Amino acid sequence: MKIIPAIDILDGDCVQLVEGKLGTQEYYGDPVEIALEWKNLGAEILHIIDLDAALGTGENLKTVLRICSTIELPIHFGGGIRDYDTARYLLKAGIDRIILGTMAINDYKANFATIKKLGEEFGSDRQIVALDSKEGNIVVKGWQEKTELKTTEFVKHLQGLVFGILYTDVDVEGRMEGVNLERINDVVKFISLPVIISGGISNTSDLQNIKETGAWGAVLGKALYEGKIDLREALNLG
Repeated sequence: MKIIPAIDILDGDCVQLVEGKLGTQEYYGDPVEIALEWKNLGAEILHIIDLDAALGTGENLKTVLRICSTIELPIHFGGGIRDYDTARYLLKAGIDRIILGTMAINDYKANFATIKKLGEEFGSDRQIVALDSKEGNIVVKGWQEKTELKTTEFVKHLQGLVFGILYTDVDVEGRMEGVNLERINDVVKFISLPVIISGGISNTSDLQNIKETGAWGAVLGKALYEGKIDLREALNLG
């Protein structure tokens, strides 16, 4: 299982939120320096989210591309990618895989026309769909808007279109109180694509339990920044 450190960027700083809510953020420093630290500790992939872009309050693209050009690790990037032109720009700029949330939900109504177009141009392997789940339903627009779509139903439509799924349980995100294994199992068993788990991971026991579900990867956020999980130890476990 891949162990993937998260770098969430808000107004130029590396932060972590609780349940995705503004006002709960803790600040951890310069995102480029943080990225270099995780690389030096052995990280093989970075998970980067532009929170300002996701929330529609700004963007941190220069910082993201600086990480991409200087750290030289594969990057999974998301936040504010809501149209074909933005997605195409990022893929051409060197982002290894883009994470599509709101755009993927909107594209669902058009039989995933945009995702298919990007796949034809760049390869389906460079796209990840973010399934951000609250109480079992998908939420969009920086987790601020709940949809009627059930997470376990939506994943069935993505087979063959993208590299994999990023599943975030918003109900436990940033709380460091553990994961909801039942929900994780539900998602993993519903699709044969790689599934990356995010949200609520608080210790190495959580990571071991996630690994046993068959998940492809796990994103480490607040527990990593607060010293609850040692990255080197986690990488050995993965």
